[in-house]
Amino acid sequence: MSLTVESVTAQEEACLLTSFDSNVAWEIGNIIRTNLQKFTRPAVVYVAHANTSQLLFFATSGPGTQPDNMHWVKRKEAVVLRWSCSTMRMRLGLLDKGRTLQEAFEMSDPSIYAVHGGGFPVKVKGVEGVVGVIVVSGLTQEDDHAVIVDGIKEYLARNP
Repeated sequence: MSLTVESVTAQEEACLLTSFDSNVAWEIGNIIRTNLQKFTRPAVVYVAHANTSQLLFFATSGPGTQPDNMHWVKRKEAVVLRWSCSTMRMRLGLLDKGRTLQEAFEMSDPSIYAVHGGGFPVKVKGVEGVVGVIVVSGLTQEDDHAVIVDGIKEYLARNP
């Protein structure tokens, strides 16, 4: 399936949680880590609280990740926290307009922001705004994004 701004927006809406705390972050993080182990490339999964940036979950899928992965994590996290949407949605929206992040916002430093798939907002039904952020780094940007969406959906199926 080819992703569009509309399809990614629908994914974000389908991934609304009923609550979010360190236990939920741990469970979602573990699901994502388990799913990452199906890939041959190593990756990291990072889950943090949006308001305090408190790290709630961090793990690698296996040996071979690099310090550069954490640089990508922080840049993807910055996009989610600033624009309250997934990095994939931001990327697709910019591509649709034929613009870069720097052109669209004039002050968006590429060393701070990365519009590559793999950053995802944690939102809770009935709560305004982003309460957390999940980032995966190490796979293709499409797979980074998909493994997060699949992980949240798996969590929701286990915890209706």
